[in-house]
Amino acid sequence: MTDLTQLTQWRDALLAARFKGVRTVEYDGKRIIYATDGEMAAAIGDLERRIASLGPKRVSVVRIQSSKGV
Repeated sequence: MTDLTQLTQWRDALLAARFKGVRTVEYDGKRIIYATDGEMAAAIGDLERRIASLGPKRVSVVRIQSSKGV
């Protein structure tokens, strides 16, 4: 499995290419050509999900308790 740094680099390379309007991305000596922007968006979404799963977990429930002090 790849680490967080590698996933982040791949995502950044994809985002930079997408913003430039380029569908070809090169990293680690490999070249990938995406057929459509939707295919590239799906790859970016997959990388973002993987990055989120490796990062710190979000708090989904917050409980607040109070009293009148009586």
